[in-house]
Amino acid sequence: MKKIRDVQTVIGLLEDGQLAQDFSELLQKTLAELKELAGPKGKAKGSVTLKMDLTAEGGTVTINSDIAAKTPKSGRAASVLFVLDDGSLSTEHPRQMSMFAGPRDLDGDRRRAGDEA
Repeated sequence: MKKIRDVQTVIGLLEDGQLAQDFSELLQKTLAELKELAGPKGKAKGSVTLKMDLTAEGGTVTINSDIAAKTPKSGRAASVLFVLDDGSLSTEHPRQMSMFAGPRDLDGDRRRAGDEA
């Protein structure tokens, strides 16, 4: 009777070896994704999990396995807009005058260059 006492052999036997192969592939894929997310000087954390549910009945044990990976979401760029008094959005600061609308009269009316006063 052959006794199995090490986890590497057990994992290699599960699903006729397919579990070990899938686990290896998922680990490599996760490492590649983390390397890309971290870039040359950054840091990214993730995990690969092997879960084994064991059911003992009579003199047998049934092992159902699952593997999962977790990686951070890739970052997206932030956008800054200004909220106006009426709740709408603007790309221009509401308290700054536009540089491209032309000069303004002292009373606040706008006029274009070349217009008569």
